[in-house]
Amino acid sequence: MAFRLGIFGVLIAALIGVMVFAYSILNPGKHGPEANAPTAAPVTEQVLTASAALPGGSLLQPGNISSTTIPVASEVPGELVDNAPNRAALVGSMVRVPLGAGTPILDTAVIRPGDHGFLAAVLAPGMRAVTVAVDTVTGANGLIWPGDSVDVLLTQTIQGAPDDKGFAAEVVLSDVRVIATGSEVVKDASEGAGGAGNGGTVTLEVTQDEASRCLVATNLGKLSLIVHSAQGVQKAEDPPPPLPAPVFSGDVSPAMSAAVPAQTQVTTVNVISSGGDGEFKF
Repeated sequence: MAFRLGIFGVLIAALIGVMVFAYSILNPGKHGPEANAPTAAPVTEQVLTASAALPGGSLLQPGNISSTTIPVASEVPGELVDNAPNRAALVGSMVRVPLGAGTPILDTAVIRPGDHGFLAAVLAPGMRAVTVAVDTVTGANGLIWPGDSVDVLLTQTIQGAPDDKGFAAEVVLSDVRVIATGSEVVKDASEGAGGAGNGGTVTLEVTQDEASRCLVATNLGKLSLIVHSAQGVQKAEDPPPPLPAPVFSGDVSPAMSAAVPAQTQVTTVNVISSGGDGEFKF
């Protein structure tokens, strides 16, 4: 009886061995040294994201754009790969919907300057858009970005004024929002100094009265922009501060004011002869 049980145990062990061998043949790579081989890392890429929370209607500046690494397999249609052309194309674009910090910026979530309907989408109700040529030192070269608040400064030569009053600067618009720079929203603009060809155009969001003031100023002299501090935002309920007084040549240069000769006072006297004895009436 014990002999039979021994034979039966050997047969069971042999059967188990055959089953294990057959399983290893049918499932190669699951066992042995290859089972411990490292798994290949997933392919990843950098996509553009919002660096901080952005409300809908915001105009993207370079500091608003960041990036994150995601697996290529999980890429969502419309995500933008982090490269120089995509970053440059996003600057000045308006965010259609609120974005959280680190949220990928989808191509469908922004409207770019030059796109149909950009101005209508970005302007606040009742506001106007006016495009002006500005001093290229302040209006171009990356110093002014869409979304900045600026003052518009006019400098002009005043014909016929004394030397100390012959050149003046004054603020014609205060705290207006830049909605585009360069020629993105200016079609068929002429080339030349201060024109779109030199990147010296800026589109501002203004009231109807401010638009009139700005267009008159463009015919008087040169316009420059002064950027407001990002932390000096005026509350909506606060009344706008008065514009500062004009600054003349003599206000800046006391030497110029002192060099202006004093005007000789001329007194005109009408002499009427009485016709007799040398008497005169004054």
